[in-house]
Amino acid sequence: MTKLFILFFSVLLTFTACSSDSTQKKFEKELKISTNAWIGYAPLFYAKEKGYLKKLNIKLILNVSLSEAADVYLVNDADMVTTTQHELHAIKKTVNDTVPIILLDRSDGGDMILSNKNLQQIKNAKKVDAYLEINSINTNLLRDFIRFHKLDINKFSFINKDQAEIQDLAPNSSKTMLIVTYSPYNVKLKKSGFLEISSTKSLQELIVIDSLCTHKKFLKTQKSRLKQLKAVIDNSIKEIQTDKKGSYKLIKRYLENISYTEYLKALDNIKWINHPSNKLLKRIKPIGYKREYLI
Repeated sequence: MTKLFILFFSVLLTFTACSSDSTQKKFEKELKISTNAWIGYAPLFYAKEKGYLKKLNIKLILNVSLSEAADVYLVNDADMVTTTQHELHAIKKTVNDTVPIILLDRSDGGDMILSNKNLQQIKNAKKVDAYLEINSINTNLLRDFIRFHKLDINKFSFINKDQAEIQDLAPNSSKTMLIVTYSPYNVKLKKSGFLEISSTKSLQELIVIDSLCTHKKFLKTQKSRLKQLKAVIDNSIKEIQTDKKGSYKLIKRYLENISYTEYLKALDNIKWINHPSNKLLKRIKPIGYKREYLI
């Protein structure tokens, strides 16, 4: 009886070791996500800090702008990238088979336009210096703002800067300044004296979608692992909503160390769309978000 037990136990240990080795081999290849500071990417930052991404052997590459995050993906230094529809379409010009695979959020005030002047002063100005990430959704937002208020686009000077540079700007009373930015970078700018004059909450015609993207071949070969990543993101969003204070403490360093009050406001300026409605899917299909590739 003892010999039988020992034999059974040895077989069990061998099976367990093989199973563990198989799991290890499954995630032996490190996957990389290129991203940047934005409140809508909070689930990724949270998942990293909780160790959820480590279990899937997934690493985050942090960048200072949307366009820089896209560039990292384009030179094959990342397997996946977070984008709005603007960066997605720009990427597709080079990597045509790139598709959105996980929807994250919709901006509902999180992308905004700030100025050192009021709207009437902007209308009367002969020249407006507009600071923005030109190769990003910032351009779409600015153009929609100009069109909505029937402003003369020719008087706007588009000045390309990343958000790390933009947030260090100070109001100059001798100029009419316009800044296109997003959470959390708006916080420092407002403290410097810039006022919000428009956002994705007021410019309702522009729908800004954030998603995680990759190319079709990667989606096919990593489908099982990506499904686990989707479950991690879903769970992270749920935990962020349940324990806002706890999540803030974990990820505030990814969001320019904004205050807890500012963090709550930033969360209020987005809508989570990781479980999208049919109505939303129908609306965003024309801008490149096809249901067939979504996990």
